[in-house]
This record gives sequence, C-alpha cells and structure tokens, in this order.
Amino acid sequence: MSDDPIHAELDQRATAVEQQVVAWRHHLHRNPELSHREVATAGLIADHLTSLGLDEVRTGISGHGVVGVLRGAGSGDRVIALRADTDALPVKEDSGESFASTVVDEDYPGGPFPVAHACGHDAHTAMLLGAATVLAGVREQLPGTVLFVFQPAEEGAPPGETAGAKEMLAQGACDDPVPTMAFGMHVGPLPNKYVGYRVGNQFGASCMIRISLTGQQVHGSTPWMGVDPMPAAGAVIVGIGQLYRQVSAFDAITVTIGHVEDVGRFNIVPGEVTLWGTIRCAVERDMNEVQKRLATLAEQTAAAYNCTASVEYLQDVPAVHNRKEWIDAVLPTVRRVVGDEAVFETSPTLGYNDVSEFVNKFGGVYVMLGAQDCRLDEDGGLEPVPGGRGMVPNHNPRFYVNDDALLQGVRLHCNVAYDHLTGTLAPRT
Repeated sequence: MSDDPIHAELDQRATAVEQQVVAWRHHLHRNPELSHREVATAGLIADHLTSLGLDEVRTGISGHGVVGVLRGAGSGDRVIALRADTDALPVKEDSGESFASTVVDEDYPGGPFPVAHACGHDAHTAMLLGAATVLAGVREQLPGTVLFVFQPAEEGAPPGETAGAKEMLAQGACDDPVPTMAFGMHVGPLPNKYVGYRVGNQFGASCMIRISLTGQQVHGSTPWMGVDPMPAAGAVIVGIGQLYRQVSAFDAITVTIGHVEDVGRFNIVPGEVTLWGTIRCAVERDMNEVQKRLATLAEQTAAAYNCTASVEYLQDVPAVHNRKEWIDAVLPTVRRVVGDEAVFETSPTLGYNDVSEFVNKFGGVYVMLGAQDCRLDEDGGLEPVPGGRGMVPNHNPRFYVNDDALLQGVRLHCNVAYDHLTGTLAPRT
C-alpha cells in the first residue's frame, strides 16, 4: 500500500477511463494501418492529446509519430517518456473477435496485404491514451514533465523507407525536454494482468536481410543456355541451418527466410531471386559474426552454382536491455500496482522491439504485460487456463488480448510516471 494519496487518485482516474480505453482499442483493432502508413491512427491520437490541453502536441515525426508534452505545475526537472507503438501487421486475422479487422491494404509495397493488429499495438496505443487522460487530470500535482511518445513503424517500414524509433530520435522527438527515463510495456501470452520482467536483454537484437542471387534468365525449355539462380537460393536456405552451430552453442540465434521473390513466369528461369529474412540474436555481440558468416555462405554458395550474390543488412535494431539498477528501481512501483504475486521474471525472447532506442539512450525499463488465459504452474512455467482461449503468440492470426488487462497497463504507466517525477523511482547513484 502507498501513503501518498495521489496513488489512489491515479487508480480511481484510471478506472474511470477504462471503458474509453477499451473503446479506443476496439476502434484501432478494427481499423489497423501498416508501418509508415498510420495516418488515421496518428490523427486519432493527436486529436485526443490536443483535447486534453497538453502543452504541446507534435505530429509528423518520422512519418506519423506523435509526441504529447505535459508539463506539470511543479518545479522538478525529471522527464519521463512513456512510449507506445502504433502500427499493425500484414496478417489475415482469425481471432474470432466481434471487432476483428477485415482491412486489406491494396497499395502497400509488395501487397495487397490483409492487415491486423496481431501484435497488440492497438492495446499499447489505447493504454497510453488512457494514461495521458489520467495524468493530464493531475498535472497540478506533477513536479516534472511527461512525454507521451506514440511511435510508428515498430514492425519496420518498407525497404527504402525510413521510420521508427531511431528516426524519431534523429528528428528530435525527445530533444526538448530530454527524458531522464523511458518506460513501456508489451502485451502478450502471459497470465492476464501479470507483469513479466527480465534483467538484461528482454528482447534480442535484430536485422532484416536481403540476399539477391543473380543468374541469367532463359526459357525453361533450354536451361543450359542460361544460369538458374533457384538451386543456389535453395542451397543458401538449407545452408542457413548450419549457421547456428558455427556461432554459439549457448546463446540463441535464429536466421529465418520468410519470403522468396523472383520476376518471371512458371516456365522461365529467372534472372534473379531475392531472399528476404531476419537475423535474431539473444546476445547482441553475436550479430556481426552471424552477418559475416551469412554473407560468406551466400556468396560462395552462389559461386558454386555459377551465380553471384549480394547480401544487405537493413533495419538494424539493438537489443532491449534492462539494466539491473533500473529494474531494482521500478519493481517496487510495479509490485504496488499489480501485487507481489503478479510479478515474475521471464525468460529472454528473440522477439525484437525498437523501444530499445529509447531505453538504451535514456535509461529505463520495458516490461511484459500478460493479457491471455494462462497461469504459472508449480515449476514457474506457463500453462493454459482450463476453458480459456489458451496461449497464442504475437504475430499469429489468432492472437488476442483480454480487454481487462488494459486497465492494468494504464495504471502502470501513470504510477511509474508519477514515482519517477517525484524522485522515488530512479537508480541509486
């Protein structure tokens, strides 16, 4: 329990806005937008932040990023950046929700694509809108400044386009004032309303890969008159399975080819085949070695088939690293909000999130918020709740979020913000 009456007021105000948060989430879920195309989403965010009477509402940052600035009435110099991501995924939804997306983006590069919030960014955006509403209502009691950072293109802008957390920072999104802490959370398949945390790398390092294999186009009836890059592409894909054995036996690494692209017809040997994929490393220092070995594999395998290969690494995202001193500082607040029994340490994941650009630069913490029908078993593992919807991973067409987890997220944002601004949440120096 807390002796500060504002903590009770924050919770009361969060409860009062809960149904609006749910409504926002359902609207956003029904109307998802892909990375670097979040026009209507950004408009909804900016309109609401403006209605709250914030000191500033900055728009058009890194495409469709929005930053709201709330300066408290006190004289404190602390600044907290609360961050949410806003984009959706090219996934055909199969969640069964009454508000499920039926959106198809006809114009997106590489499309058309079905679009869905299969990662939970609709929940993140709605929770932060709720937190902005609550904190704006107590601005006279805030001794510092809150930045509400709504970030586009967390899933990665199309190749050749630039957007996301790194670009927001490059465009000065957090230059005035500069945060003294960054905080955020990600919903996922953990026990509903529980908070999972990890000291060290919460999410791994990531990059997009593009491997172009070039041969010589020719008709399928005379393959000896050209150079077929398809067998080389297949050999590269098979060879990738050996990379894990060459880098680390103890730290998780994945190299995934998710898309194979060529230009031509079924009866034409293509002149070029492009492999699109991703590298994930639990330990960031392994990334350079994986990239080096992947380039060697592609180039030498292509040469064995009389082809050439070029390898590009795009959209490098650093690991989300929660330093121990920041975890130690934030856990008392988290435990007060959700209860001791609902806070537990999680395993690392090879998922990535470019919130790392904020957390790594300014200090702070990124946690997981459980939002599904599962529970901890006797050994500390996870198991489905009987009769529930079970555990469905992010990016799955059946991914879902329990709406009653949203209030927990609003409360976490508000309490962490207040505690940091008042000086009770900060690492010991």
